[in-house]
Amino acid sequence: MEEKKCATRYIRINPVRPEREAILEAARILSRGGLVAFPTETVYGLGANALDGRAVARIFEAKGRPSDNPLIVHVAGRQEVEFLAKSISSTAKILMELFWPGPLTLVLPAGPAVPPETTAGLQTLAVRMPNHPVALALIRAVGVPLAAPSANLSGRPSPTTAEHVLQDLSRRIEAVLDGGPTGVGVESTVLDLTTSVPVILRPGGVTLEELRAVLGKVELEPAVRSGTLAGDRPCSPGLKYIHYAPKAPLLLVEGTPEAVAAKMMELALEQQALGRRVGILSYSGSRDYSSVGEVVLAGQREKPETVAAGLYAALRRFNELEVDLILAEGLEDSGVGLAIMNRLRKAADKRIVATG
Repeated sequence: MEEKKCATRYIRINPVRPEREAILEAARILSRGGLVAFPTETVYGLGANALDGRAVARIFEAKGRPSDNPLIVHVAGRQEVEFLAKSISSTAKILMELFWPGPLTLVLPAGPAVPPETTAGLQTLAVRMPNHPVALALIRAVGVPLAAPSANLSGRPSPTTAEHVLQDLSRRIEAVLDGGPTGVGVESTVLDLTTSVPVILRPGGVTLEELRAVLGKVELEPAVRSGTLAGDRPCSPGLKYIHYAPKAPLLLVEGTPEAVAAKMMELALEQQALGRRVGILSYSGSRDYSSVGEVVLAGQREKPETVAAGLYAALRRFNELEVDLILAEGLEDSGVGLAIMNRLRKAADKRIVATG
């Protein structure tokens, strides 16, 4: 199918009290089968009518997204899930009550109303209720759930501002609602409830520790830490394909902070000697690398939630700096750090474990 080209309408909107006319303008576009990028509390999403297979197919075209990579359906109320899902377990109802609206996506058995384009042909449905006034107002105005992956070219860092959206998707989509920067900064946690024990398929704003505090036993998909999916067919976004990657190759250095700092300096000096422009992804409270590369701080090491909020903007900054190679410091992969390290591992061309 030939990719549709169009001028992208830029619509500024109040993120706390969305203007009615702006919401209605975007809703009219979506009702006609168009694509609209909008802010959520995690990242900007690229929305289409989740019940319209042709509209959903345009998401894949605009992003260059593989057709077997399922989408997350966004709703404005828990009652909408009854229409979308074949069944809703008591566990799902508890989690909706505790964590919705918020950055938690639940994988449930899909009902007949959901087209195969939205589920990527799977028998399961990924659904969440975003915690953002603009997103909720837009879904209510359209009157249907919205399929909405991150509003970026497939494989690139997710957008946390409208400017990021336009960098990737200008003239590929009908409109973007600019509600300012997002808060959480990494995508939602995806929890599979179709298995005997709930499984985190993608870590995000709701942590493994928080879910275990409620459910007791929760397992972690091995690909979350390994970065490699064992099977061929992903049942969640972020499992199979390279994601979140800047243009330059990224080397992720993991280990204790002291060992990581020493290895980062060693690698940066080696690259400098080869005449390469080195980018360094680091954090406030880490070693000063300014003598060996272009340093971009993603947040505070001791406050991983600030790193999550700044991670994608930092990765996109390296594109502007036109570096030849990026060295990224690893973090402890617990709490929100698990989501950060999952994104960095998916973005990395190579992982190095520093010892000593």
